[in-house]
Amino acid sequence: MNWIYWVRLYETKFQAGCLVKRMENDWWVYGYECPQEVEVFKSRKGRFGVRFLP
Repeated sequence: MNWIYWVRLYETKFQAGCLVKRMENDWWVYGYECPQEVEVFKSRKGRFGVRFLP
């Protein structure tokens, strides 16, 4: 499987982590299947992003 990357990069790991927690908690509210894995990654330029496996 391939990673799906969230569109936006964040300045801090905390901001990206907040998105991860929101994604983990909101999938069931909207009736979507929860992704297998969600994680924060660091880009080459030092910013943080979120990626997940469907």
